[in-house]
Amino acid sequence: MPLSSISPIDGRYAKQTKPLVEFFSEQALMRYRLIVEGEYLIALSELKLKLRKLSDKEKKLIRSLYKLPTTDAQIISDIEQKGYKNIPATNHDVKAVEYFLKLKLEKTSLKKVLEWVHFGLTSYDINTPARGMMLGDALEEVILPKINLVIQNIESLAKKHKSLPMLSRTHGQPASPTTFGKEMAVFSTRLKKQLAVLKNTKISVKLSGATGNFNAHVAAYPKVDWIKFAKNFINSANKNRILKLELNLPTTQIDPHDSEAEIFDCLRRMNSILIGFNQDMWRYISDEWVGQKAVKGEVGSSAMPHKINPINFENSEGNLGLANALLNHFSMKLPISRLQRDLSDSTVERNFGSALAYSLIAYENLLKGLSRIEVNKFKMAQDLKAHPEVIAEAIQTVLRREGVKMPYEKLKELTRGEKVTLNDMHKFVDGLDVSDKVKKELKKFTPENYTGLANKLALM
Repeated sequence: MPLSSISPIDGRYAKQTKPLVEFFSEQALMRYRLIVEGEYLIALSELKLKLRKLSDKEKKLIRSLYKLPTTDAQIISDIEQKGYKNIPATNHDVKAVEYFLKLKLEKTSLKKVLEWVHFGLTSYDINTPARGMMLGDALEEVILPKINLVIQNIESLAKKHKSLPMLSRTHGQPASPTTFGKEMAVFSTRLKKQLAVLKNTKISVKLSGATGNFNAHVAAYPKVDWIKFAKNFINSANKNRILKLELNLPTTQIDPHDSEAEIFDCLRRMNSILIGFNQDMWRYISDEWVGQKAVKGEVGSSAMPHKINPINFENSEGNLGLANALLNHFSMKLPISRLQRDLSDSTVERNFGSALAYSLIAYENLLKGLSRIEVNKFKMAQDLKAHPEVIAEAIQTVLRREGVKMPYEKLKELTRGEKVTLNDMHKFVDGLDVSDKVKKELKKFTPENYTGLANKLALM
């Protein structure tokens, strides 16, 4: 029950994280392992071994098991943990899948080929293709579409407000003006760059036996090109995939997880970009440059009736931080293994879904927050006008062009730490030893029009 769940992923946020269940639940892991075991048996039957070629009907029978209803998943769990019928408890999750497949086929025309199931393999030869497909499918079907939606929403703000002047802040202090649209474009552009990197990353897997040398394969059939077979087998799983699987050679018993680390690092960078976005939106809301629509019945504070808190952006920031903590641990821990293998990676891999779940919750809340905002053009303009000193940069730069000595220092004396008006700036210009044409040029600068190429940059 969600109300009794320890983790909010399966409790409070279960509705939001439900799309990931079919990729990262224990039943999902069993299903993907079963797919690899079944397809491996079918692929072996295509070689000229003592294993006969399977009929189309037999292939269809094997593939029918991939649906893995909950009743069958429970059988696999029982085989592992307490035993099932005449099968004692394996205390080994992959072996349980192997025994389950044999159990399902023992009363069919395939009863004489059962020992070809898992032939020459170690458990990790099943795990890496299975987890590779799980991760790739979850990213393609759930995470990437949501990130794309976030990018589209931010890009929409960039285009809509490309020319809306806004006060910049560097070190938190008033700085040369920008446009709200261009600031939004900075985030969408950064996200798109990382998304392109992610889509081009291949997920490396292994299929080379107990210590990565095809020892058992070669012992049984030394004349078979097992490397070619393994490459073809892995490539066969790539149909219609954006994130492709790629056979990794050479390896130890395990794939070194470098490609997974690349994926997690890329996701972490995107999440970090969005943490910055959430914090900026929080500040814009705090400054009243961005408002939030009130929703009837909602409560912002248990004590202060007037409040509409930026809770969606805050929630998103918090969950992105949780996701990144896990993603960072994956990237730091998984590429390291004692000698040819230790088991410390297995328990860590079971948490891939948690990292993506926290990310998904964050993306959902960010989108919800964006759906409720309204840009306050009046307040934005009011605060920009209150800081005419920001055009000091423009004036001193033109004066440098005109050969005036020490213009920066002159403007610094006028403006630094001082409260000046636009009229003060014009009086300063009137006292300059420059032509009337240049003075006229300088007086055209206002905080509202001193935005450079921001409106064009917002569309890039």
